[in-house]
Amino acid sequence: MVYYSPAALDRTFAALADPTRRALLARLSESEAVSVSELARPFAMSLPAIMKHLDVLTDAGLVARQKNGRIVSCRLNAGPMQEANEWLNRYQRFWGERLDQLEALLESDAWTPP
Repeated sequence: MVYYSPAALDRTFAALADPTRRALLARLSESEAVSVSELARPFAMSLPAIMKHLDVLTDAGLVARQKNGRIVSCRLNAGPMQEANEWLNRYQRFWGERLDQLEALLESDAWTPP
């Protein structure tokens, strides 16, 4: 049986709930490391607002930051998303089995529509 950390899953799903944070993660997935100013460039919001989003992503363990002089670089850490994906897959299997059972019932001769 796989055990999940509820607090870590909560932080991961909370971080992924915001479209800006998902967009930041998508940009990070395209590069090894990206500076904060480069990450903020396409967004119509202030640098402090981007930093708050990065704080949430960092707290969830989805982003790692490294400071080199005056430049702060960010890297994607997809590990917490893997745990969330495993949690979701459990329910995908559950619903897949239920829908297969329903399909079998509907295709059987035992069931007649009203």
